[in-house]
Amino acid sequence: MPNKLFLSILFGVLLGLSWPTGGFAPLLFVALVPLLFLFEHSKTEKRRKFFWRFYLGFFIWNALTTWWLWNATIFGMFFAILVNSLLMTLVVMLWRRVDRKLGQKAGLVFLPFAWICFEKMHLVWDFSWPWLNLGNGFANHPNWVQWYEYTGSFGGTLWIWVVNIAMYKGLKNYMSTKKSMQFLKPIFLIAAPLLCSYIILHQFEAEQNEAVNVTVVQPNIDPYNEKYDLTHQELYNNLLAQITPELSKKPNLIVTPETYFSEGAGENLPKFEQSKLYQDLLDFGTLNNTQFLHGIQFYNSYNEETKSDTANKLENNFWADFYNSAFMTDSAGIHVYHKSKLVVGVETLPYRSLVEPLLGNVMLDFGGTLYVRATQDYREAFPIYGGAKIGPIICYESVYGEYVTEYVRAGATVLAIMTNDAWWGNTPGHKQHLAYARLRAIETRRPIVRAANTGISGFITPLGEITSQLKYDTKGVLTNAVIPQNKITRYVQFGNYIFRLGGFLAAFILLFTLARKKN
Repeated sequence: MPNKLFLSILFGVLLGLSWPTGGFAPLLFVALVPLLFLFEHSKTEKRRKFFWRFYLGFFIWNALTTWWLWNATIFGMFFAILVNSLLMTLVVMLWRRVDRKLGQKAGLVFLPFAWICFEKMHLVWDFSWPWLNLGNGFANHPNWVQWYEYTGSFGGTLWIWVVNIAMYKGLKNYMSTKKSMQFLKPIFLIAAPLLCSYIILHQFEAEQNEAVNVTVVQPNIDPYNEKYDLTHQELYNNLLAQITPELSKKPNLIVTPETYFSEGAGENLPKFEQSKLYQDLLDFGTLNNTQFLHGIQFYNSYNEETKSDTANKLENNFWADFYNSAFMTDSAGIHVYHKSKLVVGVETLPYRSLVEPLLGNVMLDFGGTLYVRATQDYREAFPIYGGAKIGPIICYESVYGEYVTEYVRAGATVLAIMTNDAWWGNTPGHKQHLAYARLRAIETRRPIVRAANTGISGFITPLGEITSQLKYDTKGVLTNAVIPQNKITRYVQFGNYIFRLGGFLAAFILLFTLARKKN
């Protein structure tokens, strides 16, 4: 009998060593095999002992891949690692119930789809944290998963589970027969999607539409000691100093990072449109035949009688909604989008009506604000002079595949990711965030321009290839020609249908266990 503690540690380490960006992705095809063997040899143990065997492995995986949250918030790091490990273990506990009541075959059918349901939950609930969704594991190998344009990242999750289950069965059979033919099935299950991906890759033809010259700005401002000390005028002057040498390349659009203008701009948009900052930006753009896409913080203030449901209480009985926003200059009028996928504990307080009376502001932040942010209910695509449209994706939103497709359905032919990853320092965090953007490009077949405060800023093709980038922790600008794309992929059209179909099957199996007596 294998050592169960060793198996617990092994699957956690293998998952950690497989993860972007410094990991070895092929390990994903075997990393869950120790977990499956551990389950086989532990499922008859008492529930508590069984639980902790798996919790240990998941804790190791979470710790190895997301420890960098420490740089921003110690509380947030421990909360994310401990709770996410718990949720992963609960999936295994449900699998144990199905296995014991319906048998191993039913359990192995249930497991991949139950896991996808868990990943879907992480995309929609208030404690959302989809960073370790398994399909993200191929982010640095876009040539392997060109078929994400049909399935989204859930297709990658399903692929990993199916291959690992086949590898587990093949290894068991090999141990009894000593015949290497037992590994033909898992090898085929690895090779077939890879072959499909390379066929799609070599048959892909981008639309040859009119190019848009885009300049991304990387100001490299320290968010802890510098960002909030700079006035709008100082930020504007710094911006002009950075982009003026780039004007010879005739950019149609200049993109800055999330909350480039960090202080609130005004109580309402008409007031902001009349501000000196906006008029200066508009005049500069008109003179140079370009537009700006900027990150900014907006706010709306209220009194006790007029406050909104999302307002934060300030001094002297005033209330305010705060927004993490993007705006685009336009001679026809301002365009504004408010970030709507918020970072837990930083921009949003989960289940606020229940939690806030108990915790107040005890939730530490990633460097933005202690105030809860307000959102909007729909995605937008801003018009660029010449006919293209750009979807303003703000930071954390780029981790959500189906969410990003909403920008495309709103008309976006180019996507812009505006982010500030400086809170995490020079750790794997900002590299993983960049890598995940490559999957969004494949899923939507849209070119992506990425403006990050301290980096990595750059350009990504619809095939997920990074064509040019600025080094992390440097100040600079980069201009590239971007070709807008109009094609609507199957994933944009149908979304996470793998979850809808698989979730129905998993729910049916789980409900069926209620009608069966325990074996």
